[in-house]
Amino acid sequence: MTTVFEETSTGTKTLTIGQAVNRALADELAADERVLIQGEDIGALGGVYRVTEGLAARFGSDRVVDAPLGEAGIVGTSIGLAQAGFIPVAEIQFDGFVYPAFDQIVSQLAKMHSRFRGAQQFPVTIRLPYGGGIGSVEHHSESPEAYFAHTAGLKVVTYSNAHDAYWVTRAAIRSADPVMLLEPKKHYFVRGEVDFDAQTKDPFATVEARPGTDGTLLAWGPQVSTALAAAEAGVEDGYDLQVLDIRGLSPLDMATIAEAVKTTGRAVIVHESSTFVGFGAEISAGLMEHAFLSLEAPVQRVGGYHMPYPPSRLEQDYLPSVDRILDAVDETFTY
Repeated sequence: MTTVFEETSTGTKTLTIGQAVNRALADELAADERVLIQGEDIGALGGVYRVTEGLAARFGSDRVVDAPLGEAGIVGTSIGLAQAGFIPVAEIQFDGFVYPAFDQIVSQLAKMHSRFRGAQQFPVTIRLPYGGGIGSVEHHSESPEAYFAHTAGLKVVTYSNAHDAYWVTRAAIRSADPVMLLEPKKHYFVRGEVDFDAQTKDPFATVEARPGTDGTLLAWGPQVSTALAAAEAGVEDGYDLQVLDIRGLSPLDMATIAEAVKTTGRAVIVHESSTFVGFGAEISAGLMEHAFLSLEAPVQRVGGYHMPYPPSRLEQDYLPSVDRILDAVDETFTY
């Protein structure tokens, strides 16, 4: 697929999410010579999902760098590049491969701004394809958002559609803070309209993906589409369900979430990772603090089970489904 664009980014185009990310990377590389990207196989190959296809040919191998097989080195080098005045974008090939770099991210990168008392900025973006649903082998279908959201000093953001993929990626690269950019890899080839003239005012804020009055489904990244499908299916059961798309996990737009749930009175949180100590627990706690008197029923969570991600033949039994979400909605109406 052709993913690098020579023309100026204007107007509205239909792109896959992967193409939208490619376009965002290209536009940032073109806009600022300090921006560079590095990762395993991102140059000549264009990445395992071809998201960086054509960028090395256009911008050169000194700005689109094929890194050695070593995630700690990729992130550690990015920290040094940021100290030297560059704006590095590091790609981790798969979510389950991020852990060799975990110490560099949470012990070094996240704390550098505080360590330097704000005198030095570290505008490092770490692109992390994450989530399941691709029928892959072990270590290729993780959802590690809670690990990183727990770490002060990191922004943790994601998106669910092509338009947001473009604008969230550009905003992440332009952020003065380190950003963990979680990319829903099973949707890389899902198409949608990208409006290059309609920059999102706050790309990391929570937005309403579907209006509704009977309850609120809260999701992020790859599960937004599942929540939307559940809301559509719920019409047959007489439910009018709102869907919120949470693009920023840290910082979390709790005010928008609480106001929405106050209006509907019911909340079901949907995510792929285990519900045990999952990020949904933080949202649930926040709703208890900020919307308790408006709740008509306890907050429900639908997510993965507390076990290692299963083999590909079983992953559909592990991931949230429309039926599981609607069962949780039914539960909220038993009170």
